[in-house]
Amino acid sequence: MKVDLLGDWRRTHTCGDLRKADVGAQVIVMGWVQTRRDHGGLIFVDLRDRYGVTQVVFNPEIAPQVHEMAHALRSEYVIAVQGTVEVRPKDMENPRIATGEIEVTVHGLKILNESKTPYFPIEDEAEVAENVRLKYRYLDLRRGRMQENLLLRHRAAKIVRDYLSSQGFVEIETPFLTRSTPEGARDYLVPSRMNPGSFYALPQSPQLFKQLLMVSGFDRYFQIVKCFRDEDLRADRQPEFTQIDAEMSFVGPEDIQECMEGMLEAVFGAILGIQLTRPFPRMSYHEAMARYGSDRPDLRFGMELVDVIDVVSQSNFQVFTQAIEEGGIVKGINLRGGGGRSRKEIEELVGTAQSYGAKGLAWLKVEAEGYQSPIAKFFRPEDLQEIAARMEGRPGDLLLFVADGAQVVHEVLGQLRIHLAREGGLIKTGAYQFLWVVDFPLLEYDEEQKRYVAVHHPFTAPREEDWVRLKDAPLEVRANAYDIVLNGSEIGGGSIRNHRGDIQRQLFEILGIGKEEAEAKFGFLLEALDYGAPPHGGIAFGFDRLVMMLCNAESIREVIPFPKTQKASCPLTGSPATVDPQQLKELYLKVDI
Repeated sequence: MKVDLLGDWRRTHTCGDLRKADVGAQVIVMGWVQTRRDHGGLIFVDLRDRYGVTQVVFNPEIAPQVHEMAHALRSEYVIAVQGTVEVRPKDMENPRIATGEIEVTVHGLKILNESKTPYFPIEDEAEVAENVRLKYRYLDLRRGRMQENLLLRHRAAKIVRDYLSSQGFVEIETPFLTRSTPEGARDYLVPSRMNPGSFYALPQSPQLFKQLLMVSGFDRYFQIVKCFRDEDLRADRQPEFTQIDAEMSFVGPEDIQECMEGMLEAVFGAILGIQLTRPFPRMSYHEAMARYGSDRPDLRFGMELVDVIDVVSQSNFQVFTQAIEEGGIVKGINLRGGGGRSRKEIEELVGTAQSYGAKGLAWLKVEAEGYQSPIAKFFRPEDLQEIAARMEGRPGDLLLFVADGAQVVHEVLGQLRIHLAREGGLIKTGAYQFLWVVDFPLLEYDEEQKRYVAVHHPFTAPREEDWVRLKDAPLEVRANAYDIVLNGSEIGGGSIRNHRGDIQRQLFEILGIGKEEAEAKFGFLLEALDYGAPPHGGIAFGFDRLVMMLCNAESIREVIPFPKTQKASCPLTGSPATVDPQQLKELYLKVDI
């Protein structure tokens, strides 16, 4: 078949433009054939582009040759049509699309390109395996839902840029080829041909450069930037991801939090039409862990963790008493209305808890005439009453308990709380609950490495009042850091930085980073801090995750144009892949697997 070029044809309207006001106009529209319906005489084609769908009609009585050409049209052919806008008959209007009151009667047709039969229908409703979608991503991206996601992403980025610019921030690019530094995830390394045996690293974040920009006096910096981490992936992680990165001088945590709340207010207001309530609530790390078993709690439902250690410590239930003797804790959650579950269903819950790391899961049904449980016999009646009262247990409720070290108890009950809320439909849809989590520990002890490591990163400043405790009680020192949580997901995090070189050097020493190593890997930053660095701090938002939540998508792969799989591979391009031996030779590399 002959493929015509555009010639002197120029598109006058998109497939989403035309309305009743355009009736009688001569137009040229172009796009992809969504569907073709041959009614024996008239041929109807739904013509699609990213702006919408327009119905075009081929009538043998008006343009017989063009009508004959239309018989050859198939799904996803790219065509241009010239014709007249007309009103659809009353019984053929389509209220589901913006152009549903009109159609274009075609006088001229150009077939710009043919298409093989796609591997899946270009329809939102079509169920397609993800590996197929990623391999033919250019087809997947034609689907309406995917285009809406990426258009929303574009809008969100523009709103962020406009807002931060209005607040005096300057957008400055930082390097992608930098040096490898310790801490955090694995770096992606890039060999240097011009410096044999040396490597660049792709940045996990622009952390050091944005601090240098504060030393440079730019006062307020931002960037919507690609970052890279070589780590195991899951639904909300990618080897390359996008951050909203920002840094401010002469500020405290409250200044940064207030500014970023304004940014989120602008985004959610413009895109979802939601008026956020400010200021967002604050909660300490220890309170979040104690009440919700997580440092990123979902506040859209209750089911808080309840400490019952003082009551159960006097019982004869050895599982609880032994855990307490070994320095552990006992906590529980109340599954409202869960008392109707069968023994088999409860055993399934026990298995779920064990999959989260629990040794077991104790349970107690609250009934009108008392309590039902294999463990009830180990407790005095008044102790059971106190437990039920403390957990606000009412007849029909199921109380669930875990006894172990604090970390295990919080992890298990935190995960179980989310599992039960999803299973029971307790999470309010369409609700957006923001929370600042503050006062994180500055350090934690790594048993494997036998040293202290930074909870956030080694440039985070301690709370000023806790600095004196670093030598004697380092694990009690609080970081001047803050995470922002939305509906149980951490969407951003930041901190006030160590702006004095002597303090940063002391912290490196506590982290086990010796003077030589610190100078070798961070010398440029340390030297810069000695040249009048202002107090400064910042934050980074996971832009992909934020857009995912705005789109109500299940995975960040739904809002990234060309994502990787969970094995960090790209089915579309076949990357990563082996390279020509000559390339390796030029880089002085030899592959030995």
